[in-house]
Amino acid sequence: MTGQKLAPAIDAATVVIFRDTPAGDPPELLMVERSAKMAFAAGAAVFPGGRIDPEDHAFAAALGCADDDGEGAARIAAIRETIEETGLAIGFAETPDEALLQSARADLHAGRPLQEICEAHGWWIDMDAMVPFARWRPSFSEARIFDTRFYLADAGAGRDKVLVDETENRRLFWASAVDVLERADKGELRIIFPTRRNLERLAQFAAFDDAVDHANAIPVRTVTPFIEERGGTPHLCVPDDLGYPVTSEPMQKAQRG
Repeated sequence: MTGQKLAPAIDAATVVIFRDTPAGDPPELLMVERSAKMAFAAGAAVFPGGRIDPEDHAFAAALGCADDDGEGAARIAAIRETIEETGLAIGFAETPDEALLQSARADLHAGRPLQEICEAHGWWIDMDAMVPFARWRPSFSEARIFDTRFYLADAGAGRDKVLVDETENRRLFWASAVDVLERADKGELRIIFPTRRNLERLAQFAAFDDAVDHANAIPVRTVTPFIEERGGTPHLCVPDDLGYPVTSEPMQKAQRG
């Protein structure tokens, strides 16, 4: 892939949110089922997230993160999009008051910048609460190409109540990575290629801390899927040194955005 010229992409951020489960049970993740009318990943179950806006960069600069290759803006976008899509607050130094949070969610939907909301309520962003996990950026000619950074975050105890926004999305649900994969295999859910690969990777962990240790041990490098013939069949593939237990899937089976 070295030297390959890539088409322009939309910068985006998404977050894998863990919640506590009874001892011995696998951790559950928050999934968003997108509206069937959406141009990208229509009807698919994905992690919360969306595009990085200019206001996210401005907020990052105000927090002293202007020269970090967009890392601060991406984390802020993931926090903002999670509030907008689910009503859940992650990535804050202290948990916001529930009533104020729902008011802030309405303000975000109305176009008010997150920075202005945080300054009004005295909320502080905790950048370290967002753990870098992966970055995906396809090279194929799609209708929309996203350069997406993935983060891990912990919802913590008692902070798992969510409410779908009913605009871009139609349903929210908590489930283990294994459960989501099994439901997709039964045809009950649709998951696209990057989501499947990341769910397979996440299914290896028995707890949030295990996933964090794994993420910290493997430096993030942009995943650009490629096509390779294996066993006489074209496969969509990813590199084999980035922590993914499954690195290829037949093209005819691979679900793309």
